[in-house]
Amino acid sequence: MTTEDLGSTWSSRACPVRPLNDGCLAPMPGHWLALTEEGFVRITDDDQWLVGPVELPEETCEDIRDIPDRPRRGLHTSRDGRFAAVVSDYGQFATVVDLDEWVTVLDLDRDWNDNELTRYPLAFVGEGETAKVVAATDCDRLDVFALPGGELLTDREIPFPERGQPYPEHYLGYFLGALHPSPSERLLVTDGWVWHPVGIPLAIDLAAWLGGDRYAAEHPRHLADRDDTWDTPIAWVDENTVALQDANGVELWDAGTGRRTGMFAGPTGRMWGHGSLLYVAAEAGLEVWDPAEGARIGFLEGFTPTAHRDGTFAELRNDQLRTWTTAR
Repeated sequence: MTTEDLGSTWSSRACPVRPLNDGCLAPMPGHWLALTEEGFVRITDDDQWLVGPVELPEETCEDIRDIPDRPRRGLHTSRDGRFAAVVSDYGQFATVVDLDEWVTVLDLDRDWNDNELTRYPLAFVGEGETAKVVAATDCDRLDVFALPGGELLTDREIPFPERGQPYPEHYLGYFLGALHPSPSERLLVTDGWVWHPVGIPLAIDLAAWLGGDRYAAEHPRHLADRDDTWDTPIAWVDENTVALQDANGVELWDAGTGRRTGMFAGPTGRMWGHGSLLYVAAEAGLEVWDPAEGARIGFLEGFTPTAHRDGTFAELRNDQLRTWTTAR
């Protein structure tokens, strides 16, 4: 299937902006935000300009020094474009910035315990008066903060187990990974692991947690046992179905029930869901997959985007910004 068959449009322009890595371009309403050596840069269809610098503390975990390219910076943006977070993926720290007021809202620290193995767990939810950020405040703890004030909304006590004793109530014993909110932000999947090691994606009922279930984050739904596999691409196909990618292909899981609903071989690369399809930035180009059929239905050779917004995919390299928008 060609790009014309997908009902798509292309855009390309000169853009001499250099993100720090392929995790440092993020969507904003109507434009894009990049994290560069100089700081945040806003990128519109016809211009780009520096917003300001941002820094994180120096890492303290010695284990990271033996792993190439870790830690590395990552960039997250809120749905309304007011807030941005710079995180230390495979590291310890993160900071949340109010771009409208140009002030730091939160400085976050998830401690040093094995954080070199996972991306920093952080996700924005809501917008305007309902805007919040969910983030790790320890290796095994998530919290939610109101924006723009940064007030903690999830204060609770989680007892640590004593040696040789059973886990106490509400203790999860889980190393948190990347966070993936569902389209409505009712559910939140985290891509983490437990000792042996075993990768276990978990689905947290975010609506219940914010609605008063104080320990909902400590009682998530178990989705899969993935041996020593975690930190892999994950995308929501629809409000209930989440796609988990590994070296063998993709598994589809109903995050509400914890049942596997499908699987197929093929995709390898960064993955997004849109319009009930999966878009995968493979090495040779962007692949379009129909998960219901387990079939590749489109391929855009040579186009390897690193960011997505409402059906528009963006690639920024060689001083060129290329975007492709699907009508599906």
